[in-house]
Amino acid sequence: MTDTPFRLSVLDQSPISEGSSGSQALQNTIDLARLADRLGYHRYWVAEHHGGPMLAGPSPEALIGPIAAATTSIRVGSGGVMLPHYSPFKVAETFSLLAGLFPGRIDLALGRAAGTDPLTSFALQRDRRTGSPDDFPQQLVELLGYLDDRLAEDHPFARLAKTLPGRPERPEPWLLGSSPQSALWAAELGLPYAFADFINAGGAEITALYRERFAEHEHAGLEPRTAVAVWVICADSDEEARRLAASGRMTFTLLRRGELIAVPPPEKALEFLANDERTPGQPRSERRAVLGAPAAVRAELEDVVSKYGAEEAIVVSITYEHEARRHSYELLADIFGL
Repeated sequence: MTDTPFRLSVLDQSPISEGSSGSQALQNTIDLARLADRLGYHRYWVAEHHGGPMLAGPSPEALIGPIAAATTSIRVGSGGVMLPHYSPFKVAETFSLLAGLFPGRIDLALGRAAGTDPLTSFALQRDRRTGSPDDFPQQLVELLGYLDDRLAEDHPFARLAKTLPGRPERPEPWLLGSSPQSALWAAELGLPYAFADFINAGGAEITALYRERFAEHEHAGLEPRTAVAVWVICADSDEEARRLAASGRMTFTLLRRGELIAVPPPEKALEFLANDERTPGQPRSERRAVLGAPAAVRAELEDVVSKYGAEEAIVVSITYEHEARRHSYELLADIFGL
């Protein structure tokens, strides 16, 4: 039970701290999921990123099972599966299996982005004789056809929809996005929509477009549902939150310049940012960050969610110290009365 009009959830990118390892980052993900479950968060999504030293989560489908097994009530899912890398049937089978193992708790949020650089995307391809086709809408419709057993009778794979291993359980599909096109697809297909504000802070008009177009389609018994994923670090003071946030600011500043690094300590990041600000002509990462002590964070996060007209805030946080990330989610749970 909360005293806020929206649900509070977690998006975990499994950050790797400088001097640590991917293995430790994955253990931290399991630990944070247990904490989020105990605190009363609604869902716990894990992201998909490939080929870099900063994030240890290339396979949401591999992480979801261990997270769901380590928790009791929180919904668990992908945030998201980058569908262009995969066969829709394979994704349907995998998430059907997870739904069968953990009934009523599995989400399948889907994205179009590569989650990596072009070379790594090419390495992920099974057939490297040519580039992969840009057929995401067709992939998405086929995947939903398997999950809902609604492939046309003359579809070559129609019988496969009846073979999904977890039936009658089914994962709940979502569409992820940070642009108008994803909103249009979600509205047309009657899917709930999660917008990545931490990538594009100008998405309030896009979620409004989603709701408008949703109403134009006939989706019997369905209502538009919107979540907004927001970058948040909550600490005991505004100053401490800004200090912790420096690690993420440095990594994203360098990411825009094509340099991938593990998450640095705050002191190293603060020194880098101070020097960088004195260097003219450098491209800088401008992303919305909700930072501060609990009362300030609550007010700003409520304002963001209100602007998006969302029913849910999905909080993503990256800090150098795992304990600081845990503490941030603890403070949020307390200030929102989870």
